[in-house]
Amino acid sequence: MKRKKLAIFFSILICCILLVITVWLGIEIYQENKIANNKTDNQYIAERTEKQEEIANETTNETINETIKETKKDKDENTEDKRNIPLKYKGYEVEAKLEIPNIGLETYVIKPYSKQALNVSVTKFWGADANQIGNFCIAGHNFQNNIMFHNLKKLKIKDKIYVTDKQNKKLEYLIYDIYKVLPKDTSCLSQNTGGKREITLITCTMNSEKRIIVKASV
Repeated sequence: MKRKKLAIFFSILICCILLVITVWLGIEIYQENKIANNKTDNQYIAERTEKQEEIANETTNETINETIKETKKDKDENTEDKRNIPLKYKGYEVEAKLEIPNIGLETYVIKPYSKQALNVSVTKFWGADANQIGNFCIAGHNFQNNIMFHNLKKLKIKDKIYVTDKQNKKLEYLIYDIYKVLPKDTSCLSQNTGGKREITLITCTMNSEKRIIVKASV
């Protein structure tokens, strides 16, 4: 009877020990799996983050490249738009664009000077090139249209004249003198400007007996 009880006791003890070992092993395996799973999750998150960063960088680079292209395109278009004068006008070389707001005049100054050119537009008659130091002399008929000098007689002292040259430089000139001379009087063509930029506009009176002279400087 005593042996039977001892056998039962040892059987229970062995079962308890095996149960403890089983539970302990289960805990160890669970912890290892958890660590492995956490490591896998972290790697996944890291890889996904890295991929997202690559996509973001590619998108940013594409955006930057597109912006550069658009900026260059705008710059090119603006450069073309900013050129206010053509190279040629009705077969003649264009020296400058002339604008006189107070009489609504906007015209091209062409060259070389000739009787034929005078019938096309106002022309460079003598002197310095547009917006250069010296006296830029412009002659034109007094035809009644919006590109000739018919309304020069309406100008006043301190009226503004604008000249845009072939380099796209636009300067403002102020009229400082208006007078009439005989056709043979060429004193208005003098290049003695004291180192200043000056323009001289020349046209005929209605009866062609005299010349109307308009002087302006920067």
